[in-house]
Amino acid sequence: MAEDQVLLDISERIATITFNRPGARNALSSDVLRLLPELLRRAEASDDVDVIVLTGADPAFCAGLDLKELGSTGGNIGGTGSRDRGPFPHVTKPIIGAINGVAITGGFELALNCDFLVASEHAKFGDTHARVGVMPGWGLTVLLPQAIGVRRAREMSFTGNFMLADEALAFGLVNHVVAHAELLPFTRQLARDISGNEQAGVRQIRSTYHAIATNDDQWETEARDGRAWSRTHYSPAEVESRRLAIQARGQQQ
Repeated sequence: MAEDQVLLDISERIATITFNRPGARNALSSDVLRLLPELLRRAEASDDVDVIVLTGADPAFCAGLDLKELGSTGGNIGGTGSRDRGPFPHVTKPIIGAINGVAITGGFELALNCDFLVASEHAKFGDTHARVGVMPGWGLTVLLPQAIGVRRAREMSFTGNFMLADEALAFGLVNHVVAHAELLPFTRQLARDISGNEQAGVRQIRSTYHAIATNDDQWETEARDGRAWSRTHYSPAEVESRRLAIQARGQQQ
């Protein structure tokens, strides 16, 4: 069922939202792009929730846009490039990313939009927009250089090469790297630490951080350039050709 592609569990004042397409490495289909903001709004509205944890069903966190759909109908590309600055609806509660596996392209952007990240030892991060021939639409060109510096960000985006969990920790992309089995227990403990504080104060501090981090024209520059690219360069057939080429290259390695 489509509704099972993203799951919501609420316990101990923590809402855990889980991408649940493990066979597709939790790729972002149209259904996932519809369900994610719905569940985030539900968690935001719940009086039983102080903190939100975003994670994926093993083995991946999120492989980005579902390239099969993108290369056929292209219906899922409409979920990116929001003028609301990012993939999430307005949320006042902290969002912790629990990165259990690969976070690629759009999945990497989802991770970057979380307030901070805890990574499994299995986590990997990659920006493969240039390999596929699509443009960032959720703030990657703003948030990635904020996290790791502009030169490393450019290298990741130009090459499409992956950053491993230990590198991500060294460069400041993630706050912690833990054993895979400890990812959710460790993240939930951090969430409980947050929940134990005065929540109006937590949300005001989060709002201030967010305003400082996004108070510039860079988001609109990315959105404008992405829209222009889509109008002049995006083709489902080209995306499908690149997807098959990437798949073939992976099989040869």
